[in-house]
Amino acid sequence: MTSTVLAAEFSATTTYSNTAYLLLLYAFVVAAFALFAAGLYGVKTASEVSKAYRASAIASTCICWVATAAYAVLIIEWVTNFSPTPDGLHYAPARAAVITELRYMDWSVTVPLLTVELLAVAALTRAQTIRWRTAAVVSAALMIVTGFLGVIFGQDALRGVNAAMWVWGAISTAFFVVLYVVAARAYRASTAALSPASSKSYRAALILLFTVFLAYPLAYLVPWWAGADNPGWATAEQLTFTIADIAAKAGFGLLIHRTAKLRTAHDAEHAASTPHRIAAAVPDTMASEVWISGELLSVPPAPTQP
Repeated sequence: MTSTVLAAEFSATTTYSNTAYLLLLYAFVVAAFALFAAGLYGVKTASEVSKAYRASAIASTCICWVATAAYAVLIIEWVTNFSPTPDGLHYAPARAAVITELRYMDWSVTVPLLTVELLAVAALTRAQTIRWRTAAVVSAALMIVTGFLGVIFGQDALRGVNAAMWVWGAISTAFFVVLYVVAARAYRASTAALSPASSKSYRAALILLFTVFLAYPLAYLVPWWAGADNPGWATAEQLTFTIADIAAKAGFGLLIHRTAKLRTAHDAEHAASTPHRIAAAVPDTMASEVWISGELLSVPPAPTQP
Protein backbone atom coordinates (compact mmCIF):
# COMPACT_ATOMS: atom_id res chain seq x y z
CA MET A 1 0.00 0.00 0.00
CA THR A 2 1.30 3.44 -0.82
CA SER A 3 0.84 6.64 1.08
CA THR A 4 -1.23 7.97 -1.83
CA VAL A 5 -3.85 5.27 -1.30
CA LEU A 6 -4.23 6.05 2.39
CA ALA A 7 -4.30 9.80 1.75
CA ALA A 8 -7.07 9.28 -0.81
CA GLU A 9 -9.47 7.84 1.75
CA PHE A 10 -8.46 10.15 4.57
CA SER A 11 -8.91 13.30 2.48
CA ALA A 12 -12.02 12.04 0.68
CA THR A 13 -10.53 12.15 -2.82
CA THR A 14 -12.28 8.95 -3.86
CA THR A 15 -14.68 9.08 -6.80
CA TYR A 16 -18.08 7.73 -5.74
CA SER A 17 -20.97 6.36 -7.75
CA ASN A 18 -24.17 8.39 -7.69
CA THR A 19 -25.73 5.85 -5.34
CA ALA A 20 -22.82 5.87 -2.88
CA TYR A 21 -22.53 9.66 -2.91
CA LEU A 22 -26.25 10.22 -2.26
CA LEU A 23 -26.38 7.43 0.34
CA LEU A 24 -23.59 9.05 2.33
CA LEU A 25 -25.14 12.50 2.01
CA TYR A 26 -28.42 11.03 3.28
CA ALA A 27 -26.63 9.41 6.24
CA PHE A 28 -24.81 12.64 7.14
CA VAL A 29 -28.01 14.71 7.13
CA VAL A 30 -29.94 12.12 9.16
CA ALA A 31 -27.11 12.01 11.70
CA ALA A 32 -27.14 15.81 12.05
CA PHE A 33 -30.91 15.84 12.60
CA ALA A 34 -30.83 12.92 15.07
CA LEU A 35 -28.02 14.44 17.12
CA PHE A 36 -29.65 17.87 17.21
CA ALA A 37 -32.97 16.33 18.30
CA ALA A 38 -31.26 14.33 21.07
CA GLY A 39 -29.55 17.47 22.32
CA LEU A 40 -32.83 19.38 22.32
CA TYR A 41 -34.51 16.58 24.26
CA GLY A 42 -31.75 16.76 26.86
CA VAL A 43 -32.27 20.49 27.32
CA LYS A 44 -36.05 20.23 27.59
CA THR A 45 -35.99 17.43 30.16
CA ALA A 46 -32.97 18.50 32.24
CA SER A 47 -35.27 19.76 35.00
CA GLU A 48 -36.49 16.19 35.55
CA VAL A 49 -32.99 15.19 36.64
CA SER A 50 -31.65 15.78 40.13
CA LYS A 51 -28.81 18.25 40.56
CA ALA A 52 -26.71 15.29 41.67
CA TYR A 53 -26.91 13.78 38.17
CA ARG A 54 -27.49 16.86 36.03
CA ALA A 55 -23.90 16.82 34.76
CA SER A 56 -24.95 13.84 32.63
CA ALA A 57 -27.66 15.90 30.91
CA ILE A 58 -25.30 18.83 30.34
CA ALA A 59 -22.59 16.56 28.93
CA SER A 60 -25.09 14.77 26.68
CA THR A 61 -26.39 18.05 25.24
CA CYS A 62 -22.87 19.32 24.61
CA ILE A 63 -21.93 16.04 22.92
CA CYS A 64 -24.94 16.06 20.62
CA TRP A 65 -24.61 19.69 19.62
CA VAL A 66 -20.86 19.57 19.04
CA ALA A 67 -21.45 16.52 16.84
CA THR A 68 -24.31 18.32 15.07
CA ALA A 69 -22.00 21.22 14.24
CA ALA A 70 -19.35 18.78 12.99
CA TYR A 71 -21.85 17.05 10.71
CA ALA A 72 -23.08 20.42 9.42
CA VAL A 73 -19.53 21.26 8.35
CA LEU A 74 -19.08 17.75 6.95
CA ILE A 75 -22.23 18.14 4.83
CA ILE A 76 -20.97 21.47 3.48
CA GLU A 77 -17.63 19.86 2.60
CA TRP A 78 -19.40 16.96 0.93
CA VAL A 79 -21.77 19.09 -1.15
CA THR A 80 -19.29 21.77 -2.20
CA ASN A 81 -16.31 19.54 -3.02
CA PHE A 82 -17.92 16.86 -5.16
CA SER A 83 -19.53 17.37 -8.57
CA PRO A 84 -21.04 15.04 -11.18
CA THR A 85 -18.68 13.58 -13.78
CA PRO A 86 -19.35 14.27 -17.49
CA ASP A 87 -21.01 10.86 -17.91
CA GLY A 88 -23.39 11.66 -15.03
CA LEU A 89 -22.71 8.32 -13.32
CA HIS A 90 -20.28 9.37 -10.62
CA TYR A 91 -19.34 12.19 -8.26
CA ALA A 92 -15.69 13.22 -8.33
CA PRO A 93 -13.96 15.53 -5.83
CA ALA A 94 -12.78 18.93 -7.03
CA ARG A 95 -10.21 18.97 -4.21
CA ALA A 96 -9.38 17.02 -1.08
CA ALA A 97 -12.38 17.47 1.20
CA VAL A 98 -11.95 17.43 4.97
CA ILE A 99 -14.02 14.42 6.02
CA THR A 100 -12.29 11.94 8.31
CA GLU A 101 -10.05 14.65 9.79
CA LEU A 102 -13.19 16.47 10.85
CA ARG A 103 -14.48 13.34 12.56
CA TYR A 104 -11.35 13.10 14.72
CA MET A 105 -11.72 16.76 15.68
CA ASP A 106 -15.30 16.01 16.77
CA TRP A 107 -14.27 12.89 18.69
CA SER A 108 -11.47 14.76 20.49
CA VAL A 109 -14.20 16.75 22.28
CA THR A 110 -17.15 14.37 22.41
CA VAL A 111 -15.50 11.11 23.47
CA PRO A 112 -14.00 12.55 26.70
CA LEU A 113 -17.43 14.09 27.40
CA LEU A 114 -18.99 10.64 26.95
CA THR A 115 -16.93 9.41 29.89
CA VAL A 116 -18.11 12.36 32.00
CA GLU A 117 -21.70 11.49 31.09
CA LEU A 118 -21.09 7.84 31.95
CA LEU A 119 -19.67 8.49 35.42
CA ALA A 120 -22.15 11.25 36.31
CA VAL A 121 -24.87 8.70 37.10
CA ALA A 122 -22.65 6.18 38.89
CA ALA A 123 -22.93 5.74 42.66
CA LEU A 124 -19.38 6.62 43.62
CA THR A 125 -17.64 8.38 46.47
CA ARG A 126 -16.22 11.82 45.77
CA ALA A 127 -12.68 10.46 45.75
CA GLN A 128 -13.62 7.68 43.31
CA THR A 129 -15.44 10.13 41.05
CA ILE A 130 -12.47 12.50 40.81
CA ARG A 131 -9.92 9.72 40.33
CA TRP A 132 -11.84 7.66 37.78
CA ARG A 133 -13.21 10.63 35.86
CA THR A 134 -9.69 12.02 35.46
CA ALA A 135 -8.41 8.65 34.26
CA ALA A 136 -11.33 8.22 31.85
CA VAL A 137 -11.18 11.73 30.35
CA VAL A 138 -7.42 11.61 29.85
CA SER A 139 -7.53 8.09 28.39
CA ALA A 140 -10.38 9.01 26.03
CA ALA A 141 -8.55 12.09 24.78
CA LEU A 142 -5.30 10.20 24.26
CA MET A 143 -7.15 7.34 22.54
CA ILE A 144 -8.47 9.75 19.90
CA VAL A 145 -5.25 11.75 19.52
CA THR A 146 -3.07 8.68 19.06
CA GLY A 147 -5.56 7.22 16.59
CA PHE A 148 -5.40 10.47 14.64
CA LEU A 149 -1.61 10.34 14.66
CA GLY A 150 -1.77 6.79 13.31
CA VAL A 151 -3.74 7.97 10.30
CA ILE A 152 -1.76 11.11 9.48
CA PHE A 153 1.66 9.48 10.06
CA GLY A 154 0.47 6.50 8.05
CA GLN A 155 0.32 8.78 5.02
CA ASP A 156 4.04 9.44 5.18
CA ALA A 157 5.84 6.83 3.07
CA LEU A 158 9.16 7.70 4.74
CA ARG A 159 7.82 6.45 8.09
CA GLY A 160 6.16 3.38 6.62
CA VAL A 161 2.42 3.33 6.17
CA ASN A 162 1.60 0.02 7.81
CA ALA A 163 4.09 0.37 10.67
CA ALA A 164 2.79 3.80 11.69
CA MET A 165 -0.83 2.68 11.61
CA TRP A 166 -0.12 -0.42 13.69
CA VAL A 167 2.08 1.31 16.29
CA TRP A 168 -0.22 4.27 16.92
CA GLY A 169 -3.26 2.03 16.63
CA ALA A 170 -1.86 -0.24 19.35
CA ILE A 171 -1.21 2.76 21.62
CA SER A 172 -4.75 3.99 21.01
CA THR A 173 -6.09 0.53 21.85
CA ALA A 174 -4.25 0.56 25.18
CA PHE A 175 -6.13 3.70 26.22
CA PHE A 176 -9.31 2.08 24.94
CA VAL A 177 -8.76 -0.81 27.37
CA VAL A 178 -8.30 1.67 30.23
CA LEU A 179 -11.77 3.06 29.45
CA TYR A 180 -13.27 -0.42 29.63
CA VAL A 181 -11.64 -1.04 33.01
CA VAL A 182 -12.81 2.28 34.48
CA ALA A 183 -16.38 1.75 33.21
CA ALA A 184 -16.52 -1.81 34.56
CA ARG A 185 -15.22 -0.75 37.97
CA ALA A 186 -17.69 2.15 38.13
CA TYR A 187 -20.58 -0.16 37.35
CA ARG A 188 -19.53 -2.76 39.91
CA ALA A 189 -19.09 -0.07 42.55
CA SER A 190 -22.57 1.30 41.79
CA THR A 191 -24.70 -1.84 41.67
CA ALA A 192 -25.37 -2.01 45.41
CA ALA A 193 -26.70 1.58 45.52
CA LEU A 194 -28.75 1.51 42.32
CA SER A 195 -32.37 0.44 42.13
CA PRO A 196 -33.06 -2.57 39.88
CA ALA A 197 -34.52 -0.34 37.16
CA SER A 198 -31.65 2.16 37.15
CA SER A 199 -29.08 -0.65 37.31
CA LYS A 200 -30.64 -2.29 34.25
CA SER A 201 -30.70 0.99 32.34
CA TYR A 202 -27.10 1.78 33.28
CA ARG A 203 -25.95 -1.68 32.21
CA ALA A 204 -27.74 -1.30 28.86
CA ALA A 205 -26.00 2.04 28.30
CA LEU A 206 -22.60 0.52 29.02
CA ILE A 207 -23.21 -2.43 26.70
CA LEU A 208 -24.36 -0.13 23.91
CA LEU A 209 -21.44 2.28 24.23
CA PHE A 210 -18.65 -0.26 24.34
CA THR A 211 -20.20 -2.44 21.66
CA VAL A 212 -20.43 0.54 19.33
CA PHE A 213 -16.89 1.60 20.23
CA LEU A 214 -15.65 -1.65 18.67
CA ALA A 215 -16.81 -0.39 15.26
CA TYR A 216 -14.30 2.47 15.26
CA PRO A 217 -11.06 0.41 15.28
CA LEU A 218 -12.51 -1.88 12.60
CA ALA A 219 -13.21 1.12 10.38
CA TYR A 220 -9.75 2.50 11.26
CA LEU A 221 -8.15 -0.60 9.75
CA VAL A 222 -10.08 -0.47 6.46
CA PRO A 223 -7.29 1.39 4.59
CA TRP A 224 -4.75 -1.20 5.71
CA TRP A 225 -6.46 -4.33 4.38
CA ALA A 226 -9.07 -3.16 1.89
CA GLY A 227 -7.33 -0.41 -0.01
CA ALA A 228 -8.58 3.04 0.83
CA ASP A 229 -9.15 4.13 -2.76
CA ASN A 230 -11.82 1.44 -3.11
CA PRO A 231 -15.13 3.36 -3.33
CA GLY A 232 -17.13 0.47 -1.86
CA TRP A 233 -15.02 0.19 1.27
CA ALA A 234 -14.70 3.97 1.61
CA THR A 235 -18.50 4.16 1.56
CA ALA A 236 -18.82 1.35 4.12
CA GLU A 237 -16.30 3.04 6.39
CA GLN A 238 -18.10 6.39 6.37
CA LEU A 239 -21.46 4.70 6.96
CA THR A 240 -19.97 2.78 9.89
CA PHE A 241 -18.63 5.96 11.46
CA THR A 242 -21.97 7.73 10.98
CA ILE A 243 -24.16 4.96 12.42
CA ALA A 244 -21.74 4.51 15.32
CA ASP A 245 -21.88 8.25 16.05
CA ILE A 246 -25.67 8.20 16.26
CA ALA A 247 -25.69 5.16 18.54
CA ALA A 248 -22.81 6.27 20.79
CA LYS A 249 -23.98 9.86 21.21
CA ALA A 250 -27.75 10.00 20.80
CA GLY A 251 -28.62 6.40 21.77
CA PHE A 252 -26.22 6.21 24.69
CA GLY A 253 -27.24 9.68 25.83
CA LEU A 254 -30.91 8.70 25.97
CA LEU A 255 -30.12 5.62 28.05
CA ILE A 256 -27.95 7.59 30.48
CA HIS A 257 -30.66 10.26 30.71
CA ARG A 258 -33.17 7.53 31.55
CA THR A 259 -30.81 6.23 34.23
CA ALA A 260 -30.46 9.72 35.70
CA LYS A 261 -34.25 10.14 35.84
CA LEU A 262 -34.68 6.72 37.45
CA ARG A 263 -32.09 7.59 40.08
CA THR A 264 -33.82 10.93 40.66
CA ALA A 265 -37.19 9.23 41.18
CA HIS A 266 -35.65 6.61 43.47
CA ASP A 267 -33.93 9.31 45.57
CA ALA A 268 -37.17 11.26 45.83
CA GLU A 269 -39.05 8.16 46.98
CA HIS A 270 -36.38 7.39 49.55
CA ALA A 271 -36.38 10.98 50.83
CA ALA A 272 -40.18 11.00 51.08
CA SER A 273 -40.05 7.91 53.27
CA THR A 274 -37.80 9.79 55.70
CA PRO A 275 -39.91 12.76 56.87
CA HIS A 276 -37.16 14.85 58.40
CA ARG A 277 -35.31 14.86 55.05
CA ILE A 278 -38.17 16.07 52.88
CA ALA A 279 -37.66 19.79 53.24
CA ALA A 280 -33.90 19.61 52.98
CA ALA A 281 -33.33 17.01 50.29
CA VAL A 282 -36.20 16.76 47.85
CA PRO A 283 -36.79 20.40 46.79
CA ASP A 284 -33.08 20.83 46.19
CA THR A 285 -32.75 17.79 43.94
CA MET A 286 -35.91 17.61 41.85
CA ALA A 287 -37.46 20.62 40.14
CA SER A 288 -40.27 18.99 38.17
CA GLU A 289 -42.21 15.80 37.58
CA VAL A 290 -40.23 12.78 36.35
CA TRP A 291 -41.72 11.02 33.32
CA ILE A 292 -40.35 7.97 31.51
CA SER A 293 -42.13 6.49 28.48
CA GLY A 294 -45.34 8.25 29.39
CA GLU A 295 -45.31 7.01 32.99
CA LEU A 296 -45.17 9.47 35.87
CA LEU A 297 -42.57 8.18 38.31
CA SER A 298 -42.49 10.95 40.88
CA VAL A 299 -43.51 14.53 41.56
CA PRO A 300 -41.80 17.27 43.53
CA PRO A 301 -43.21 17.63 47.02
CA ALA A 302 -45.47 20.49 47.95
CA PRO A 303 -43.70 23.29 49.81
CA THR A 304 -43.69 22.76 53.56
CA GLN A 305 -43.02 25.03 56.50
CA PRO A 306 -39.96 24.25 58.63
